[in-house]
Amino acid sequence: MASELEFERPINELRKKIAELKEFTDTTDVDLSSEINKLEARLEKLERDIYENIKPWDRVQIARHPNRPTTLDYISYLFDDFFECHGDRTFGDDEAIVGGIAKFKGLPVTVIGHQRGKDTKENIRRNFGMPHPEGYRKALRLMNQANKFNRPIICFIDTKGAYPGKAAEERGQSEAIARNLFEMAGLKVPVICIVIGEGGSGGALGLGVGNRIYMLENSTYSVISPEGAAAILWKDAAYAKNAAESMKITAPDLKELGVIDDIVPEIKGGAHKNVQGQAAEIEPVLIKSLEELLKLSADQLIADRYKRFRTIGEFGLINEYIGVN
Repeated sequence: MASELEFERPINELRKKIAELKEFTDTTDVDLSSEINKLEARLEKLERDIYENIKPWDRVQIARHPNRPTTLDYISYLFDDFFECHGDRTFGDDEAIVGGIAKFKGLPVTVIGHQRGKDTKENIRRNFGMPHPEGYRKALRLMNQANKFNRPIICFIDTKGAYPGKAAEERGQSEAIARNLFEMAGLKVPVICIVIGEGGSGGALGLGVGNRIYMLENSTYSVISPEGAAAILWKDAAYAKNAAESMKITAPDLKELGVIDDIVPEIKGGAHKNVQGQAAEIEPVLIKSLEELLKLSADQLIADRYKRFRTIGEFGLINEYIGVN
């Protein structure tokens, strides 16, 4: 996929035109400052109009951007002394999920997340961020370790979904995800989940049972991809854009529905524009959540987690959102 997103094309074309005029001005004696100022004012308005009115399909494209920051990117900016742990102690190590021990503002924590690759070679090695069952069992091993040593757990969610291949099914893909859902519900330590890219189906839920669930502004969280939904509803994946608008898979929609707790603002144009700046937006969210959750007892944490998932899908909330009396 090209790094240029379709909805950003008018912005990029105008930037290119401004750059050409500036270069022409620098190499000649012609003064084009007036024209450049007009184009820059037009660019500012265009950026405001486009970035403040991003459509669901545009957010899907941003979430899938090849340069979008990954779990390891955020770990490098948010945590100190990260020590990665490997293997599920049963089959092997799945590099589509990374996890380990780190410090956040001096507090020992366990960090786990889906991990895509940065290029074709790494994507193949990490299976494009689609975990096998051993990935979820590795994650659960680290969660149980955190539970034992009273360390808060922070999960970064970014996957198209769990790997659906024959080998994964033979090794118990469904059981591994179901086991994570069951065990995470009963953890006695704070669990904070942040969707940083795509949150796809059970592959996302296997790391998603938390006391607090957040989404980056341009991430998505859904039971199926827009292409998959379009293939079912319209018998044609080409209707993915229509499906994205109908499915309510964006952060603003899911905040309205009560599926997530809050939205983490993104850098204008997407997190890939400034990874360090985006990490700075996530940091206060983690601080606030930990301050709230560390005050709760083990029983209160479990009750809090139960309550937040029990209230998802309440008829009153959904009916109010879609305008049904």
